[in-house]
Amino acid sequence: MKIGSDEFNEIATKIARLKKDKNAVILAHNYQRDEVQYIADLTGDSLELSRAAAETDYDVIIFAGVHFMAESASILSPDKTVVLTESEAGCPMAEMVTVEGPRFYGTHFPGAGREFCYTYPEEFSLRDIKAKYPGVPVVSYVNTTAAVKAESDVCCTSANVVKVVNSLDSKRVICVPDKNLAAWAAKHTDKEIISWDGFCNVHDRVSAEDVRKAREAHPGALVVAHPECPMDVLELSDHVTSTSGMLRFCKSSDAREFIIGTELGLMYRLKKDNPDKLFHALNPTMLCPNMKKTTIKSVLRALEDLDCVIKVPEEIRVPAKRALDRMLEIG
Repeated sequence: MKIGSDEFNEIATKIARLKKDKNAVILAHNYQRDEVQYIADLTGDSLELSRAAAETDYDVIIFAGVHFMAESASILSPDKTVVLTESEAGCPMAEMVTVEGPRFYGTHFPGAGREFCYTYPEEFSLRDIKAKYPGVPVVSYVNTTAAVKAESDVCCTSANVVKVVNSLDSKRVICVPDKNLAAWAAKHTDKEIISWDGFCNVHDRVSAEDVRKAREAHPGALVVAHPECPMDVLELSDHVTSTSGMLRFCKSSDAREFIIGTELGLMYRLKKDNPDKLFHALNPTMLCPNMKKTTIKSVLRALEDLDCVIKVPEEIRVPAKRALDRMLEIG
C-alpha cells in the first residue's frame, strides 16, 4: 500500500487509536514492508526489538516479524501479551533445527518460495548431535525456536557470533542452524566449528558472480554483506556485518554508494537514514516471503483481535532466557 494514500492514512489513524486504547507498542523487523516500518514504534533486528520492548511499560507487543522473533519477545517479556501480526509467518532456517526430530522432511517450507526445499538427515536432531559430541557446547543463533534455545548453552547474533564462540572454554563448538554464519565464525577462530547444515533461503541464494556483476554495474560502490551469505560472497565484500551493523556502517562511512547484500526490506531504513547516499541490491531477488506476509492491514487486525498470541511455556522460557542471558553477559 502506498504510504500517504487515503487508505493508508485511514488505517494508520485506526492503528494509532487502538495502540493508545490497548497500551500497545508496534515492533517491525528491518525486513518488513516499507508501510509497516513507517507506522512502527520501533524498528530493528529481532533481539534488539525484543530487548527494547522488555524495558517498556506497554501491556501489548505487536510484533511484525516471524514466529521465532515473537517467541524471543515472549521469553524476555513473560508478563506482556505478545501478538504476531501473521500466524503463518515462519522462518525456514529456524525450522531446520529441532530438538528431537525434523518438523519437515524432504518437503517445501511454506512461504519459502517454490524453488526451495530442504532435506534433513533422517532422525537427526539437536539432541542427536549433542549425543554424538558429548560435552561440546552448543551455540544457537537467535534465529532459532525457543525450544532450540532452551536446549543450547548460549545464543549468538550475527554480530557477536565470533565473540561468543571465542568466549567458550572448549576447543570444539557446535553452531546451529546456519552453515554460512558458522563458516564465518570458523574463519575468525582457532576453535573447531561443528556446523549444522542449515541456511537462510534469502541469503544463501546469492553468489560470487552476483558480487562481480554488482561491482561492474556500480563501480566505486562498497559491498556490504550479511554473514548469512555464502563464504565466497563474504570474501569478496568490503564489509560483513548484521543488519544493524549495516545501518551504522553506511551512516558513518564517507562512501556515497553501497551494494547491500541482505533482504531488500533494509533499503527503507538505509534510504531514510541516508537520503544523500545511493543503495543498490546485491541481488534483486533477496526477498523473504514470510517477512512480506505482514501488511499494514495485518497490523490493524492484530491490534483489533489480538488473534495470534505467542506465549512460550515456562519450562522452555526459563532455560531459553538463560542461553540469551549468557550471550548478553559476553557482550
